[in-house]
Amino acid sequence: MVVARFKVDENLPREAQALLLNADHDAQTVHEERLAGHPDATIFDVCLNEDRVLITLDLDFSDIGQYPPASHRGIWVLRPETQSIENTLSVLKGALALLRDEPTANRLWIVEPGRVRIRE
Repeated sequence: MVVARFKVDENLPREAQALLLNADHDAQTVHEERLAGHPDATIFDVCLNEDRVLITLDLDFSDIGQYPPASHRGIWVLRPETQSIENTLSVLKGALALLRDEPTANRLWIVEPGRVRIRE
């Protein structure tokens, strides 16, 4: 199994970090680092410096002009049908299942129920 380093954005439920940790990944949250409310560029820079994949609900991070896939370790933008905890965690579980077969580096993952679109 691939062990990945993740940064969980402030817009995700805290259960997302628990899910990642239970799957033996390294997961830190924006809240833990007192970065909640900081600009997207700051969050992005922290992920670069820490060599982490960002997991977020924020569509701004899907802008490949602003955040070119070749420039980062990976960004996962989760797109659940609704942002309930259950739906959000379900979409995250789907992405984790794909992680066994697909690398994250230099890729934007748009993670929806039942599918993942990957941009390089």
